[in-house]
Amino acid sequence: MSAIPTLKVKYKAEIVPALREKFQYKSVMQVPRLEKICLNQGLGQAVADKKILEAALADMSIIAGQKAVSSMSRKDISNFKLRKGMPIGARVTLRGDKMYEFLERLVAVALPRVRDFRGINPKGFDGKGNFNLGITEQIIFPEIDIEKVNKILGMDITFVTTAKTNEEGLALLKEFGMPFKK
Repeated sequence: MSAIPTLKVKYKAEIVPALREKFQYKSVMQVPRLEKICLNQGLGQAVADKKILEAALADMSIIAGQKAVSSMSRKDISNFKLRKGMPIGARVTLRGDKMYEFLERLVAVALPRVRDFRGINPKGFDGKGNFNLGITEQIIFPEIDIEKVNKILGMDITFVTTAKTNEEGLALLKEFGMPFKK
């Protein structure tokens, strides 16, 4: 049996009681929780160069700790030389222990490595408690070897929660240690 992630233990021991007290929940089941984390890279340049897609899939797999899949285009767009079914992105959905391990690495290691980092803008909520975060460089993750990177690519990270409001989602992610701006 593998070790239980630190953030998972912290969620059950500290975050649930804190949120239950703050929002006056009657039951533990009402407390919002993190359901999944989705990583996504849009690779428009992959239409012309297949090596970009292969490198992005490899990097994304290393970052997430599980195999990334390519996302396909849904329709033809002649101006972009795009055909239906062509690979134009990379994505991974993390759940369970891998999700908590990724979140811990993101908060503790990757985000502090961002240049001129002053905190995450809390305006990335969607109205239902889910949060979207854009990262401009994949090299902030320590797993990526900078010498082997051909092209610096960004990625979108979506935190899907069971929170009903943005306020609850913000409180949950703050408790997990996400460094939001004041």
